[in-house]
Amino acid sequence: MSQTPTEPVYIDGQSHLEEVVSEYGVVLVDFYADWCGPCKMIEPVLEDLASDTDAVIAKVDIDQHQRLAGANGVQGVPTLLLYSDGQQVERTVGVQPAEQLRQLIDNYAA
Repeated sequence: MSQTPTEPVYIDGQSHLEEVVSEYGVVLVDFYADWCGPCKMIEPVLEDLASDTDAVIAKVDIDQHQRLAGANGVQGVPTLLLYSDGQQVERTVGVQPAEQLRQLIDNYAA
């Protein structure tokens, strides 16, 4: 397994997302939009989680990757999907407190 990136990884398509999800144990995928206020509010939280947890934070711009967002059932942003060992295990929509996201990650991080 590769070293966990300490900054969010920007996803450039379905195959890239699958690669990241399969390569790392715990991946939190943030489906976001540049025009979304709540997405901007949660961004610093996600950057902190990327730097101080074992999870990979992956970011998907829904405007650039509409098909990918649709394939993942994203209807509102931010939508956060948590993957553990390649499987989606959690989904949250909207801004979540940092502690709640940290707890979600800790539930699955070894």
